Parts: sequence; structure tokens; C-alpha cells
Amino acid sequence: VQTCPFSASYKKSWGLGTSTHPSIMKPSMKPETFLLASVLLCTLLGLGHPLDCWVCISPGPFCHGTMQPCAPEEDTCMAAVYETHRVGDVLVSSKKGCTTSSDCDSGFLSFNDGPERNIGSTMRCCQSNGCNKDPLPAFRRNLTKNGLRCPSCSTFLKETCTPTDETLCFGEETRCVTVTGLMHPAGVKFAFWGCATENACHIKPGTLVPSGSHLLTIKKISCLPSPQASG
Repeated sequence: VQTCPFSASYKKSWGLGTSTHPSIMKPSMKPETFLLASVLLCTLLGLGHPLDCWVCISPGPFCHGTMQPCAPEEDTCMAAVYETHRVGDVLVSSKKGCTTSSDCDSGFLSFNDGPERNIGSTMRCCQSNGCNKDPLPAFRRNLTKNGLRCPSCSTFLKETCTPTDETLCFGEETRCVTVTGLMHPAGVKFAFWGCATENACHIKPGTLVPSGSHLLTIKKISCLPSPQASG
């Protein structure tokens, strides 16, 4: 924490030390007024300049956008590449922006609600101006079965679905999740159950997740440990 230089050095010059001299000219400003102004100046100097990050959301593996100042509480720049697999179709999206260090989880994240139905992302977090400009490496999902399984279902137009099957989990997917939210631009409700990585459980309500030309707003995520697969 920086110490303000005014308080100690100016006590003597403004007659606030332990000794005074009658020949010293008295200031036109009251001592208490000067000290208050000094404290305010120190406070303003301590605020600093907000972090600047590249901000964009776009289909495809790259987005550029513009440099924008972050909110005072946002101390981190993020960049992420997302892949959505839906029965043979692969949709790639990218996102950059401001966030907090507690909400930014560098590395790999994935959801899986059935064969050829998954959403995954790779994210990078950094804390200097414009540090999220460079593109991320290509997304790589771990397709090794890990012996875990979860109830699965997915639906649109509703915020609930009833699991009718189980899906096998892959790689670092060690949690069973239920997810509800809205798909934009139409604002269509959706829900799904399936497997996910541990960090997916930390996604906060209101988080925006690109999915091809769509944007998903996460409303709620609930997580449980994944049980072992039978057989």
C-alpha cells in the first residue's frame, strides 16, 4: 500500500509539529483544510487507471473487437474459444473481455449430454492492458472415456427435462450437471443434463457462452459427482 507523502512532511511547514517559530509566516489556508485536501489528493492518486482489455464475441476461432476500459472491480482480461458439437456439426466461437480473477478459470472446460453432443472451451486469463489480443490455440477435447456416467437429456422451449438415458463421461468430466438458460437472439429456453468438468460448476448465473451464431445465457447450474459406469 502506498503511503501518502503529504502528512508528515507538511506538518512542520504548516505549524503542526511539536515546535513552532514565531518568525514563520502563517499560511493563508487553515492547516486542517490543507490536510483534508492532501488526503483527497492521495485518494485520487491511489485509484489508478482501470485495466483495458480487448472485447468481442464472434462466430469462428478469432475475434478482434476494440480495447475497452474494464469496470473498477474487473482486474483480469480473458480470451476463450468455444466448440459446440451437435451430431456431426461443429460450431466454433470466440470471446474476449473483462472479468475478475476469481471468475476466470484458465484451461479446458466441457459439457457432454450424449454422443456427439457437447460444448467445450479453452480459456486464457491475464492481467495487463491488452494482454488478451492474441488468438488462442485450437480447441482440443479429450475423447478418452474415464469410466464415469451421468443421466442425460436435452430440450428447448422448456427449463426442465427428464433424463431418459445415461451418457458416458470423457477426459476430465467428473461431474453430473443440470443446466438451464436462454438461447439468443430469440431468447429460447433450454435445459440439459449430462457430464461436465469441475470448473463448469463454478460458472455464475448470467454468464454468456457463445455457441456458433447463438449466444447462451446460463441461468442455473447444479453439480453432483459422477458415478462409476456399470459393466
